[in-house]
Amino acid sequence: MASKIVVVGNVNSELQDVFTKLAKLHVKQSFSFAIIAGDLFGECSTEHEIQQMTALLQGTISVPLPTYFTLGSHPLPARIIEQIEANDEVCPNLYFLGKRGTLKTSEGIRIVALGGKFEDTSTSTDKYHPGYTESDARTLIGAHHADILLTHQWPKGIQNGSKVSLPEDATPPQQIQVIADLCAALKPRYHLSSTDGFFYEREPFFHLPTEDEPDAKPLTRFISLAPFSKTTKQKWMYAFTLDPKVPHPLSIPVGATATPLSAPASKRKPLPDQNTSYSRFAPTDDHHHNRHSRKRARAPPPGPEQCFFCLSNPNIATHLITSIGTEAYLTTAKGPLPTSKTFSPSLNFPGHMLIIPFNHTPTLNTITDAPSRQSTWSEMHQYRTALHTMLQKRSNSGLGAVTWEVSRTNGIHVHWQFLPVPADLVQRGLVEAAFKVEAENLKYPKFETTKSASSDSDSASDPSAEPGDFFRLWIWSPPASTTDAESESKSEPTEKGTEKTLLLPLSEEFRFDLQFGRRVMAKLMQLEKRINWRDDVQSQDEEEADATAFKEAFKEFDFTLEE
Repeated sequence: MASKIVVVGNVNSELQDVFTKLAKLHVKQSFSFAIIAGDLFGECSTEHEIQQMTALLQGTISVPLPTYFTLGSHPLPARIIEQIEANDEVCPNLYFLGKRGTLKTSEGIRIVALGGKFEDTSTSTDKYHPGYTESDARTLIGAHHADILLTHQWPKGIQNGSKVSLPEDATPPQQIQVIADLCAALKPRYHLSSTDGFFYEREPFFHLPTEDEPDAKPLTRFISLAPFSKTTKQKWMYAFTLDPKVPHPLSIPVGATATPLSAPASKRKPLPDQNTSYSRFAPTDDHHHNRHSRKRARAPPPGPEQCFFCLSNPNIATHLITSIGTEAYLTTAKGPLPTSKTFSPSLNFPGHMLIIPFNHTPTLNTITDAPSRQSTWSEMHQYRTALHTMLQKRSNSGLGAVTWEVSRTNGIHVHWQFLPVPADLVQRGLVEAAFKVEAENLKYPKFETTKSASSDSDSASDPSAEPGDFFRLWIWSPPASTTDAESESKSEPTEKGTEKTLLLPLSEEFRFDLQFGRRVMAKLMQLEKRINWRDDVQSQDEEEADATAFKEAFKEFDFTLEE
């Protein structure tokens, strides 16, 4: 069952005003509990502040609902500490979470709290001291997960990839790496904090699925409250609804970004040099090579956190992603071969897509777990089939498609490139001929015709485990197309059109042009000037516009959105 929760920024001993306002809201909203994100008592040094604290302890000021707080910038007053030590609460309904601690509420909501400011070399063992060490933060990672993470300070890098700017003249708050690590580990639904002087709410960001929970895409909302004030209009109170049993979303909400929380700098490895085909998905274009540099030993391939196709890479171009499944995801291509006008009026976007498995693997056949490999293969084909259906409907069978895969054991992260193509080029056999002629001109091995393998193939062989290195090509024609008898006899009928699969066997030592597929299609479609994807990289606004147009057209065919 969903719970209504209200959060308040620094109270700084303005107890009467804050709890009176909470009481009035509580009558209307029936909150389950409240959280104070920051200093509840502040310095508590003036006569007014001391009177407020005394009234709270004597019961003159009442707390209208269960309210939890931790440490901010200031130590707790001695009288408050005495009350906590004696009764485990400050007063009825007001509970101290500790400098570091976890709590599961009666509603089943798990709160993890880390109060105070980071101290690199703290010797204090006082549990009420408003400072914490890296060890304090690391200990909380053992909580494994949180619905709400409460910290006084911000996580390092939280503004990365965000379009939400700080207010003018605002002083950026200190950002702490260990808090970023804690948030990344716990993947809270809400990360709450407090800020002096202003309110800040970042776009939601999603974390990567894990091996333990491959279907989950946890989403975190980071919100930092302004302090209570009678004069400023900055938001010091925030209410939301939370149901800890609701599963994480299966698709990325509009406006969400990839996690901005990077690994600690001391653990971060420099990104190794990438080949042209692989780096095409990078959000930057710094790929120049120093040809006169001394030869060095080849660096190992990048791991998932440095891989431009892995969602765990904090620098991934999230705005290109259009759909996320359980085994793979779909994204628009950076520097697409067609433009948004190439297939107009059928399409108002390029339609050049990448189908990318979650598994960080150079080839599909290196996924050793057979069920995982087959489900990955199946979902990648499900995306391909959905794209075919979209093209068929949007173009009234005027567009076919080609999909190609470069499978090399010395690769980095296997993926498929999908490209619309005028149906008549397929039906006249020109697509197949173009690939075969280009292979012959380059003195490549000959293409072999194989059985077309779709996600529901009943073939005894497992195409997802195709051995060796190869270039695989699928050529699809929509169902309304008319093919000649010879072409029809060589094509494998599918439920929605005809399809032919070609395989170009390679070897590990074979020098293969990773841009082969794009080069062939560029020549065939008279787009030679766009052969090099780096010559046609768009602005981020243009990329976002194309991605948005595609998602609008694809949403009725996107199986990940089905309930």
